Amino acid sequence: MKNILELSHVEKIYGEKENQVKALKDINIQVREGEFIAIVGTSGSGKSTLLNLVGGLDTPTKGKILVKGKEIGSLTRKELTIFRRRNIGFVFQNYSLMPVLNVYDNVALPVTFDKGKHINRKYIEELLKELGIWDKRKKYPNELSGGQQQRVAIARALINKPAILLADEPTGNLDSATTIEVIGLLKTSCRKYNQTILMVTHNEAIAQICDRIIHIEDGMVTSGTHLFPPKGGDGVC
Repeated sequence: MKNILELSHVEKIYGEKENQVKALKDINIQVREGEFIAIVGTSGSGKSTLLNLVGGLDTPTKGKILVKGKEIGSLTRKELTIFRRRNIGFVFQNYSLMPVLNVYDNVALPVTFDKGKHINRKYIEELLKELGIWDKRKKYPNELSGGQQQRVAIARALINKPAILLADEPTGNLDSATTIEVIGLLKTSCRKYNQTILMVTHNEAIAQICDRIIHIEDGMVTSGTHLFPPKGGDGVC
């Protein structure tokens, strides 16, 4: 199984001189295709910073980040935008849906930004049915529950069939029952579409469901335990 993501000696520094803060220090991580990884750590440990760097939303101060063998730091802004749109999906805690668009149009939005792609309406229907929100397709975000909004956000993240899905506290605003459902949906997606998922969570119980847990403290990786064998078993995507 090949590596889809590699971070080599990655550092991220904010500020200068006496105001300098090292958010990440010498991060070295390899992620195989199809892994479902939890990134855990205390508040301010660097979890979200790591996700932003992998997603190309921020740039490392030092080191290299390779996604599908391509060093994203070497891309121009335009190239990075296109690469990110076609290869990386994002799911955030606050859903980040467009309030003026209905469910269907929110999901289709990333495709409309990409002039090189046509809208696969059959795939949108398949996604929404699989996520249990096809009957909500004409509803607006403010007409949905938190769990339903997160399902829409997941569908939107999956619409371009990204190789990597980045989820930043995707269940942070959900109750326990809905949390279980959403995590189950992410695992199903991981398995069905052979996607790689990196999920930041503060919930150790949720992390235990994943294939591997990467612990980050004070900007450094302290461990990266495999919970399950790389192949076979229900626990592996």
